[in-house]
Amino acid sequence: MKILFAAAEVAPIAKVGGLADVVGALPPILRQMGHDVRIVLPNYSFVLDKLTYPVEKVWEGSCMFQSFQILQTILPNTDVPLYLVNHPCFDTSHIYYGEDEDWRFTFFANAAAELAWNFWKPNIIHCHDWHTGMIPAWMHQTADIGTVFTIHNLAHQGPWQWRLKQITWVPWYMQARNAMESGIKYADRVNTVSPTYAQQICTPGYGEGLEDVLQVVRPKGILNGIDTDFYNPATDPALAKNYSVEQLEARLYNKIALQEELGLKINKRVFVIGMVARLVEQKGLDLLLQILERFLAYSDVQFVVLGTGDRYYETQLWQIASKYSGRVSVQILYNASLSRRIYAGCDAFLMPSRFEPCGIAQMIAMRYGCVPIVRRTGGLVDTVQFHDPQNDTGTGFCFDRYEPLDLYTCMVRAWESYRYTASWRKLQTRGMTQDFSWQRAAQQYLELYQSIMG
Repeated sequence: MKILFAAAEVAPIAKVGGLADVVGALPPILRQMGHDVRIVLPNYSFVLDKLTYPVEKVWEGSCMFQSFQILQTILPNTDVPLYLVNHPCFDTSHIYYGEDEDWRFTFFANAAAELAWNFWKPNIIHCHDWHTGMIPAWMHQTADIGTVFTIHNLAHQGPWQWRLKQITWVPWYMQARNAMESGIKYADRVNTVSPTYAQQICTPGYGEGLEDVLQVVRPKGILNGIDTDFYNPATDPALAKNYSVEQLEARLYNKIALQEELGLKINKRVFVIGMVARLVEQKGLDLLLQILERFLAYSDVQFVVLGTGDRYYETQLWQIASKYSGRVSVQILYNASLSRRIYAGCDAFLMPSRFEPCGIAQMIAMRYGCVPIVRRTGGLVDTVQFHDPQNDTGTGFCFDRYEPLDLYTCMVRAWESYRYTASWRKLQTRGMTQDFSWQRAAQQYLELYQSIMG
């Protein structure tokens, strides 16, 4: 089977969130299963510097009254062919945002469609989020090319139809309000990145105005995985000391090293909570800011944050860090190596999300023995089970309502549970032995492709 992945980001060369991890991890596994899988990606200004294989121009095309080139290379550390759409509009240091975002990604989707029609014809085009939402509409009357549309985050829906008509060809039969709805309506199969999120977006509370369409389509929920070879505390070169589930006592070295690196008071017994996230409302920052100072005053906890996002949240966290010097460290940057040191050095990992299509951070945290504290929503429901110390079950601490008191209570419960060393060690062990590999998800996606092929 010939499968083309079309996406705005792919790990490890162009990454913002979980979408990149999916597109970077799934194609290599599908190729191991014997399928010809390739990826098409915009050629951002920083991409060529991160490639390890030669790049050659293999085709030229045009769309939206613009010419573009297709460059071919190999995705680093894999055998997956990578097509890069080369055009001046992608010569930026950022992936998202900007006044031309709608035009850029509509152009990318159009170029990917031209690639499939005229250069390398796949059996399936796997489209990801609104950036490629027009491809299923354009392929709707191409009988020998099927489409799968994966919803990673329904909140971002792309340009509305009136704007699409200004910048590109909109088929006469397309009855969709925006690019996201186009992907949902016209793809042969639609899925989300977790079973719970697939159910939630069919309700008004999570449907972002598209719940009526989604109730008809009923997308399939396929839970994301993680690259268990890359995210492996036993071999991770970014860590101060490697460890495994059988050598958890060695994990303590990473805690002390993290405290030294981030300017926290050195104390191997103190409870350290970490957070690696985009600093936006979706990730529960508004909830956290309401209770963080009170929690710090009540406890002796140390708190670490890594990420970038809305300037308001960055400023508020900076102010708290200045008040609690030696106890709070706020790193406003993107640093993949530091994120893994946080997973390895912190005792707990915080994800109080308002909504979470899947979430990969909590799975990585458990892989590194960092116990998650999460709100029960979306993929967090599917990956983190409530800790019951009486029966020695569960993998983390959970709360249901999106309320400050519920988050506060959950964090206090985790802090108090940390005192019981033997029980905490069992909790870490259960998390580290969870199977979050991509093999399971790859098989489900393969079944989705085969259902289109008949």
